Amino acid sequence: MSQDRQTQHIRSLQAILTNSVQEAHKSLTHLASDASTLEAVTSLADSLINCFKARGKVLICGNGGSMCDASHFAEELTGRFRANRPPLAALALNDPGHITCTANDFGFDHIFERAVAALGNPADRLIVLSTSGNSKNCLLAAREGQRIGMEVTGLLGKGGGELKALCHRSILVPGETSDRIQELHMMILHIVVEMIEAAEPWSHR
Repeated sequence: MSQDRQTQHIRSLQAILTNSVQEAHKSLTHLASDASTLEAVTSLADSLINCFKARGKVLICGNGGSMCDASHFAEELTGRFRANRPPLAALALNDPGHITCTANDFGFDHIFERAVAALGNPADRLIVLSTSGNSKNCLLAAREGQRIGMEVTGLLGKGGGELKALCHRSILVPGETSDRIQELHMMILHIVVEMIEAAEPWSHR
């Protein structure tokens, strides 16, 4: 590659970097200034603290990158985030045996619904992650959580889709693409874990 082409190549990569950082900054700025979103995040953290105090558990689900975020969130509760404290009951609905069995026998739309039916109790919490708000398996999971009597929270994007109406609490983040939305979802989940650890009720368990 000639020097001119190499320089042009590097500049095009730098442009992608700059545009992505600016886009992320714009989304973060919007998130930080939206009072309803900040209130919903605080409400979610408080709800989970009360759930754990009552020895309830949290179920989390999502597809693709959102499933990875669900796993990330769960392990920071069962393991640790910034503080050493007792493990907190959280489970990402990502068991491959369950997923492949249910998808094979009942269809992929039902993988989370049946997991919630099997594991959920009224004192538990359900968190559904969906960048579109229209993932069918998340919609069915939310309906099942509602049927059981669980509090359902949606971390959503793009207006919230159909899921918004099925959640007791919706946290909508700005973003035109799934990657930007998922980045904000993970940041929110990190902040929620930080809030939970800061509450420090766990020494009384």
